[in-house]
Amino acid sequence: MPVGQLSRDFPISRPAISQHLLVLKLADLVTVRAAGARRLYAVNPEAFESLRKYFDRLWARALDAFKKRVGENAKKER
Repeated sequence: MPVGQLSRDFPISRPAISQHLLVLKLADLVTVRAAGARRLYAVNPEAFESLRKYFDRLWARALDAFKKRVGENAKKER
C-alpha cells in the first residue's frame, strides 16, 4: 500500500506514517518497492513470524515464572 492509503486509517499525519514505516523498514518488518513516483509498503511475513515466535517464547517464560512464584507463595501460606 502507498503511504496515502495507509494514512487514511490512522489519526496521524502522512509524514508521521512515513516515519513509522521507516522504523518498520529498518527493522525489516516491512518491505518497500518503487512504483513510479510512489513507494508501496508490504508486511514482511518472515520477519513477523520471527517476531511472533520471540514473543511466544517471552510470554511462555514470563508465565512459567509467574506460575512458579504463585506456587512458592501458596506453599509459604500453608
